[in-house]
Amino acid sequence: MSIQRIILVMLLFFISEGTIFYWILPDGLVGRVVPHFTLAFVLFAAMYRGRHSAVILGLSFGLLQDLAFYGRIIGVESFTFGLVGYLSGLLLENKRSTLLMALSMVGLFTFINDTVVHFIYRVFRLTSLSYEWAIFDHILPSLFLQLLFSLLMYVPARRWFEGSLKKNKEDDDEK
Repeated sequence: MSIQRIILVMLLFFISEGTIFYWILPDGLVGRVVPHFTLAFVLFAAMYRGRHSAVILGLSFGLLQDLAFYGRIIGVESFTFGLVGYLSGLLLENKRSTLLMALSMVGLFTFINDTVVHFIYRVFRLTSLSYEWAIFDHILPSLFLQLLFSLLMYVPARRWFEGSLKKNKEDDDEK
């Protein structure tokens, strides 16, 4: 699948994480669970397309997150999505990704993303909640949702990203 189609799929997940997802979620978890489906695809891009694709996707979809959902400070999600996309791509450079490694990376970098966002909000005094409370209230429930989503999307995402990578290599060979 080409990168344009992958971006369209990411846009569909972006729309669903802000609308349809909250209709499905039980009322008791609405304020606690925050889906980051587009972040999972940024991390998949880091695993299969490299850190440069991941940072571009992370910055653009993070900015889209900032503009659509988080109006108090523009740029926090963009910064953190780009940062974790770049770091995960740097960490996984020239390594073959298995299911366990993919889930570990998604879990680790989702945790890092939520932690960095929390501390940026603490620096600018937009939250007064303790880090321990944030971990148990919304970071861990969101992490489990992210891992479940990544488990379900691992095989299709791998096929899409590796297919687009093979197509790019074939196009380069023809030139």
